[in-house]
Amino acid sequence: MIPRNSYLDKLEKLRDKQIIKVLTGVRRCGKSTILELFQKNLLNEGVQENQIQAYNFEDLGLSEIKDYLDLYQTINSKLLPNKMNYIFLDEIQAIPHFEKAVDSLFIKKNVDLYLTGSNAFMLSGELATLLSGRYLEIPVFPLSFKEFQSSRTNSSLAESFNTYLDQGGFPFAIELPDENTYLSYVQGIVNTVLVKDILARMQRGNASLLEQIAAFLTDTAGNLVTAAKISNKLTSKGMKTTNMTVSSYLDKLVAAFLFYRCDRFDLAGKKYLQTNSKYYAVDPALRRALLGQKRPNMGSRLENVVYMELKRRGYEVYVGTLGNKEVDFVAIHDGVRKYFQVSVSVAEDKTYQREIAPFFEIKDNYPKVLLTQDPGNFNDNGIQQVNVIDWLME
Repeated sequence: MIPRNSYLDKLEKLRDKQIIKVLTGVRRCGKSTILELFQKNLLNEGVQENQIQAYNFEDLGLSEIKDYLDLYQTINSKLLPNKMNYIFLDEIQAIPHFEKAVDSLFIKKNVDLYLTGSNAFMLSGELATLLSGRYLEIPVFPLSFKEFQSSRTNSSLAESFNTYLDQGGFPFAIELPDENTYLSYVQGIVNTVLVKDILARMQRGNASLLEQIAAFLTDTAGNLVTAAKISNKLTSKGMKTTNMTVSSYLDKLVAAFLFYRCDRFDLAGKKYLQTNSKYYAVDPALRRALLGQKRPNMGSRLENVVYMELKRRGYEVYVGTLGNKEVDFVAIHDGVRKYFQVSVSVAEDKTYQREIAPFFEIKDNYPKVLLTQDPGNFNDNGIQQVNVIDWLME
């Protein structure tokens, strides 16, 4: 089992604090395992087994818990009155109006609550209203390259990185023994998300259209797209649809954490733009699941990995625009910016000059970083050129 120390450290810092810890992320990214590891840590630190209640609502053995009242009564009946009780509710969105039970448990001083969910809708609507200010969302992602590398003892960094770009970091998938089993597993993840987390919530969903949109986003990662562009492309291939339908499906793919939307930021006007966004897949495995052996755009694939790593590190991430120039990523954390350009190689001077040109248009002194797969790290008039594998291993 690969330790997910960055997440465990966050949970430990929030332990016994009167705030609900909500782990969110795509299915099979490791949320349940993180909770299991944290429970083991609690036991190792002296917490008794009867202080811990753990429920996974994908387990049919819990089918008798049909609504929030059943949930509350089941948990409440096992609470120890004079000790802290640690309550873990995995894939809680399966219980209708679960937020009412969670709210009633939250007000008890001896209850420490941990939730997971695979759809952003669980943090909207009534939950956001009822529990506003009472929960903290902890986004969970598939394995970073650094985590992935920790499981590989006989490979060089370069070999591991090529494998990561191809297979991604879904924790269980990297342990599978052969190609066919791996492919079946990651396709199963995608299909489950499409069916359970999206189509099951729609009165009239089109599975084929949804999959085609997901495949299009995977294939065009790093390109600016609009609902109209996708609609026109699919219609030209004989799959008639509308801008409104595509826009709705895009929102749902993002809500299911299968894709992340990266909006534009006008660096000159210092304003956010919400048209012509980019979409990035949560993990490199989506390419294999949705596009099979189609030859990837190497630059696009690398850009996707960098975007997701920035999200893991807690940055708000935008596409920077400066007139007709573009900065791949504007990363903001605690009000401080960093600018990133991503290129497979800048060995040719012409490519290097093209990649750094947008940096010279930026009039502030925030760090400017060019990430490439070229060996070596350099500083050219304040522009840092960093090997992307070194950066990912920081």
